[in-house]
Amino acid sequence: MSGHDEREHLLQVTGLTKYFPIRKGIFSRVAGQVRAVDGVSFHVRKGETLGLVGESGCGKTTTGRCILRLIEPTSGSVRFEGQEVTTLGRDALRAMRRRMQIVFQDPYSSLNPRLTIGSMLAEPLEIHGLAKGAKARERIAELLTLVGLSPDHARRYPHEFSGGQRQRLGIARALAVEPQLVVLDEPVSALDVSIQAQIINLLQDLQKRIGLTYLFVAHDLSVVEHISDRVAVMYLGRIVEMADRDALYADPRHPYTKSLLSAVPVPDPDRRSRRIVLKGDVPSPARPPSGCHFHPRCFLAEQVGGLARCSAEDPALREVSPGHWVACHFA
Repeated sequence: MSGHDEREHLLQVTGLTKYFPIRKGIFSRVAGQVRAVDGVSFHVRKGETLGLVGESGCGKTTTGRCILRLIEPTSGSVRFEGQEVTTLGRDALRAMRRRMQIVFQDPYSSLNPRLTIGSMLAEPLEIHGLAKGAKARERIAELLTLVGLSPDHARRYPHEFSGGQRQRLGIARALAVEPQLVVLDEPVSALDVSIQAQIINLLQDLQKRIGLTYLFVAHDLSVVEHISDRVAVMYLGRIVEMADRDALYADPRHPYTKSLLSAVPVPDPDRRSRRIVLKGDVPSPARPPSGCHFHPRCFLAEQVGGLARCSAEDPALREVSPGHWVACHFA
């Protein structure tokens, strides 16, 4: 699913699944499974940003955490620079985590309120044996300056900062161990719009200066368009469309992607876009529909009279044009 030399791929995810058991009764017997991530495959090339988008509950955050093994995947392969991550032992995984970091959605709950900023940033440096004492203090000052804060802030506590400043601290903590890949789990969704722009600009600047690679998890398509090189759209635990950013926004092929893009506000009072309103609610991942998971809400299947096929046959993710992958029988 690449079309590029796999040696360029920093991250290669193949058939990733994560099922959470549903337990019932006094003996907690497994009565079913929540298919949070259901056979996801993609790659991320060195130095690029892959946007992973979809509605709440589609499995995008779980995907990001499974890649880092913050949540253990049920099955599938995650290869980082050719090395299989899912089979690493404890010590090898700790060494690997220096190269893969995460920035969480909530910039307050992800910071320890009992530690000063200096202590918080010194912790990963000590764990990975990167710096101690005066060298650690120099590195902390460098990190704070890098994310647009003052070295004097090292003496303060998280509650003394605004939401935007706290997210900068989360970014500084992720960069402390000099990672190659950073998973950004909705890093701006809890922030004001003006602050969102500052954080996005900071992330882009850091990517250019340090050569970072991002997996950008979000539901805001306008933010994803601004920062991503390629975009993967998820629905009910599966990727339904993946393409270069410009191709996907100019010519979405999957009906779900079309409906998402039609909901993005257009900052032009004279331009009217046709809103595609999906019928029904998102099905439960514990009881996904047969065939194509999207078929109960799909307007395209109705138009072409393909509901019978869509309800019976699960569409494969196929390349409909160079670099443009879609899981739809009628794309």
